[in-house]
Amino acid sequence: MNKIVKSMIAVGFVLGMVNSAFSAETLKLGYLVKQPEEPWFQTEWNFADKAGKDLGFEVIKIAVPDGEKTLNAIDSLAASGAKGFVICTPDPKLGSAIMAKAKSLDLKVIAVDDQFVNAKGKPMEQVPLVMMAATKIGERQGQELYKEMLKRKWDVKTTGVLAITADELDTARRRVAGSVSALETAGFPAAQIYRVPTKTNDIPGALDAANSMLVQHPEVKNWLIVGMNDNTVLGGVRATEGQSFKAENVIGIGINGVDAVNELSKSTQTGFLGSLLPSPDVHGYKSIQMLHDWVSKGEEPTKFTEVTDVVLITRDNFKEELKKKGL
Repeated sequence: MNKIVKSMIAVGFVLGMVNSAFSAETLKLGYLVKQPEEPWFQTEWNFADKAGKDLGFEVIKIAVPDGEKTLNAIDSLAASGAKGFVICTPDPKLGSAIMAKAKSLDLKVIAVDDQFVNAKGKPMEQVPLVMMAATKIGERQGQELYKEMLKRKWDVKTTGVLAITADELDTARRRVAGSVSALETAGFPAAQIYRVPTKTNDIPGALDAANSMLVQHPEVKNWLIVGMNDNTVLGGVRATEGQSFKAENVIGIGINGVDAVNELSKSTQTGFLGSLLPSPDVHGYKSIQMLHDWVSKGEEPTKFTEVTDVVLITRDNFKEELKKKGL
């Protein structure tokens, strides 16, 4: 009898271990991104996978380029047994729909890179968010522009700031505001900072916006270019080239890094000095680690996690710095 009992206990123990291991292996978490072809999001996915390997869960990666695919992806995650997901939404205005769908399926949600907004356009601050520190990275942009201006010994009286704005996007507004604030704090005349809105946050949109402003200020001989990302700054640089400004009379510093590679790889220096490279590796790992701890340990994440890691990449160091980030 004792042998039978001992055998049953041993079998039960083994089954318990197997079940425990099986449960750990089958913990599934989603990671949804709007532009999977972009190196930034590929790096987020790679480091989310690394977190999965380190912590023992499976990452289900899905591209969500539009609203319909986003809601379908959430259904798919629930059907696969996932317990939650990290998402960089294709449209912040989908926030309410995403949260309603997730709640109905009992899925936990962490936003990354872009904050959800409700139907009235107000930030959904109750949804945990991991993103780069927009104001601080903008301030760094302004500081680096001013530093390079001093290095080139430009005459401030004939220098202007071309600030390409997209104020309807909170992140864009805060980046540009941070950059302008840093320039003014450093002593750049506020009256020589010219703001112009872009219809789209890409090179063509920014180029059109910049052209409309450049023609209004023929007195400006040197331009500092501010924008929310690499492409808006590149659009500004292309506009100065189209109006016959030489590279040495233009300083543009972007934000993002990965979209600046082709420009920094050119054989001849352009007006695009460099870009502020954030940390997609930190975003990818940190966001899904927080989700894992929330699902498996009940540790609710903080509502707002700012990532401040950033490095200025230029023609001299961009290959080395991108390699460090796995880009």
